[in-house]
Amino acid sequence: MALWRIRATVDDRPGYLSVLTASLALKSVNILAVQVHTTEGGAVDDFLVDAPDTMTESGLLAAVTKGRGRDVFVARAEAQGLADQPTRALAMAGRLVHEPDALGETLVAMLDATDVRWRPHPAYDQPGVHGGRMTLADPAGGSYEVLRALPAFTPAEYARAQALVELAAAITRHQRENVTFMLPDGAELTLRPAAADDLAAVRELHDHCSAGTLRRRYLGGGSPTEARLRRLRRLLEPAGGVTLLAVAPGGRVVAMASLLAEGDLGEVSILVEDSWQRRGLGTALLRRLRTHAERAGFAAVVAHTGADNVAMLRTLRRLGHGPLERDGALVSVTLPASAQPVNDETPATSG
Repeated sequence: MALWRIRATVDDRPGYLSVLTASLALKSVNILAVQVHTTEGGAVDDFLVDAPDTMTESGLLAAVTKGRGRDVFVARAEAQGLADQPTRALAMAGRLVHEPDALGETLVAMLDATDVRWRPHPAYDQPGVHGGRMTLADPAGGSYEVLRALPAFTPAEYARAQALVELAAAITRHQRENVTFMLPDGAELTLRPAAADDLAAVRELHDHCSAGTLRRRYLGGGSPTEARLRRLRRLLEPAGGVTLLAVAPGGRVVAMASLLAEGDLGEVSILVEDSWQRRGLGTALLRRLRTHAERAGFAAVVAHTGADNVAMLRTLRRLGHGPLERDGALVSVTLPASAQPVNDETPATSG
């Protein structure tokens, strides 16, 4: 017996698939796997079959045609074809988790493609399938062109390929945004964007902060209320902004800094655990928020703090603040979101 791959289009009507499978069965062809792709031109049936050694390509073509199949493609298959396509796609995704740079090889293997080309500009055509050419949008900018002689690509293959491209982009972005930062005193931390599942760690950060630190962060009232803590989940992934976490060795979050969108301004806030204050961490986080604000197109960033928070005001002054407004015990400091290099080695005095 020999493995063959067969692809054919049949009318998307009840019973037509059974006619095709019956025609193959009459030739002692055993169907090992089948996928059905719905297209505008009909149902595209993709078979992996085990046929007698005496069966030829022309014999399979004749059997499929007799079974009312059209646009027929027949080719010998390898043993790895025994894995169904969803399983293969999951395996490819697993590889990308560890090797996001292997996207091109992964697309070739999953799609049996002849070539994958990345272009630095968006696709000339709309993303999708165009016969033996597939165009994929790259979330990081540019586009991918995937080529295959036969058979033509299907919408299902396009959906899987686009999902892999987006996965590789997300992993690359995650790796780029997770940086190791060394404080002036030699301590190392990881700075990374927050996610929804960081809620428990952020709650623990609050538990390790003194009442004075929490009062300065929340501008009065000591420990944050339960309602405010519940709102932390939304703060971890703010729309139009970002929340950064500083993670100590061992995985404990020791600081968080948020940039929230307020029209064309970005509002910044920061909370640093007491034992990590006055070590350069606050300044590093504020500078990275400022960089995010510039990339997001904000005109400026504003920080609200207490008039008695001398350390925070000194840090903002070091960063080159603009207008300063005072309303009783509240001070609002505006920083232009200007392009300037991140210099994380300047000591900070603020939490």
